[in-house]
Amino acid sequence: MGATAPRKLNYLIKHGAPHVKRFEEQRWLLDNVIKANGIDWDQPRSIYLSAPCGPEANADFASIRMRVQKLADATPAFETVAKRREGRAVAFEKDGALISARDNYFMASVHYGAAMWPIDESNEQNIALNQRKRESYLNYARLASLSDHHVEEAWVPIGNGKELPAWFHLPYGYKGGKVPAVMIIPGMDSFKETSVSLNGDRFLSRGIAVLAIDGPGQYETPLIDIPFTMEAWERTAKGTMDWLVARPEIDAARIGVSGTSFGTLFGTVCAASEPRYKAAAITAPCLEPGCHTIFQEASPTFKQRFMFMSDIKDEAEFDKFRQSISWKGYAEKIKTPFLCMAGEADELGPISGVEEMFAAMSCQRQLVIYQDCRHAIGTVPSSNLGPNATTYVADWMAARLDGKPMTSESWFVEASGRVEKKQL
Repeated sequence: MGATAPRKLNYLIKHGAPHVKRFEEQRWLLDNVIKANGIDWDQPRSIYLSAPCGPEANADFASIRMRVQKLADATPAFETVAKRREGRAVAFEKDGALISARDNYFMASVHYGAAMWPIDESNEQNIALNQRKRESYLNYARLASLSDHHVEEAWVPIGNGKELPAWFHLPYGYKGGKVPAVMIIPGMDSFKETSVSLNGDRFLSRGIAVLAIDGPGQYETPLIDIPFTMEAWERTAKGTMDWLVARPEIDAARIGVSGTSFGTLFGTVCAASEPRYKAAAITAPCLEPGCHTIFQEASPTFKQRFMFMSDIKDEAEFDKFRQSISWKGYAEKIKTPFLCMAGEADELGPISGVEEMFAAMSCQRQLVIYQDCRHAIGTVPSSNLGPNATTYVADWMAARLDGKPMTSESWFVEASGRVEKKQL
C-alpha cells in the first residue's frame, strides 16, 4: 500500500460539442427555467453533490445556488468555490492542520468535478478542470491515508489497451486480512470522487472496501478516449472484477456492484457479464430500453451529455445508436441477488421499464418503489418516512456479501412510510 507517482494522463483534445436540436433551439427556455427554479431544475444536483462533503459544504452550495441563474453560470460558480477550498486546504496543510486540509481538498475535488458537468466536449477547459479535480483528490487521498482510511489511485485494464480511472478505498480501521468489496458506478452527471463520503461512508463503515470508477463514457473517460458502448461495459465487468480479485486485501468470494441513475443500466450489464459478482444493487433506475423518455422528453442537457459520452455529434446517428442501449439480453442472464430502489413517478426512466425487466429476471430479486417519488429518491413523504434508500442499499449489500438468505419481493413504500410487501 505504498504511495506511487500519480499517472500522467494522455488527454484527447476534440473540440466541438454534440448537436442536439432541442438544446440549440430552446437554450433560451432552458436558461429561463434555471432562472425560475435554480440549479436543481432537473434533479437535486446540489443536494447529491453536497451530501458526500458533509455539513461544512452547505454554505458552498448555498452560494452556488444563488449565483447560478443560467446554464453558463454553473462552471464558473463551481470553479470559484473549488479554488477557494483548494487554497484553504493548502493553507491548512502548511499550518499542520492536516484533518482540515484533508477535508478541504475533498470538497475542492467535488467542486472541480461539478464545474466540468456543463462542458460537453474534450477541450482545454474541461481537461484543466479534470486535472485540478484529480490533483485535489490525490491530496485528499494522501492525507486520508494518514488519518482515517487508505485511499489510492487505481487504473483498471478493460482490454484494447484501455484503463479506467478509479479510486480504491479500504474500510475504516483496516488492520489486515481479507474484506468484502463493492464496485460503485456513478450516474451520467456524477463522478467517482462523490462515490465515497468524506466522513461516515456507508460501505466503509460496514467493513466493505470500495472501488469507485468512472466507467466507459463517464466523466473523465471521454477525455482519455474511452467512450460509452455496451461492449465496453461488458469488458468493464471483467476488468473491475479481475482487478479486485488480484488485491490481497479483498475476499474474492464477497464482491458486489452498485450503480445509481444511468449507472443502474451499467451495473445491470456488469452483473450479467461477470458471474463472480455476488450481489448487485441499483438506485434511481434508467432502464427504459432505447431511453426515449430521458433523451426525448426530459431536459435536453441529458441527451447532449450522453452524446458526448458516446463520442457521437450527429443527433440522427445517436437516435439510431440509442436503440441498442438496453438491459434486454443482459438482465435475463443475472444469477446473483439483485436489488432495485425506484421512484413511482420517475420522470427519466419510467417505472414500467423496471417492472418489465424484473418480470424477465429469474434471480433472487427485490424491487422497492417509493410512492410519489421522482427519479432522485428523496424529498417526498415515502422516502422520508419509509426505509432510507442509501442505508437500505448498504445493509442489503452487506447481508448478501455475508451470504445471508433473502426472499424475492416487491415493496411499495406508501406516503405514510408503511411498506406493502408482495412476493415475486
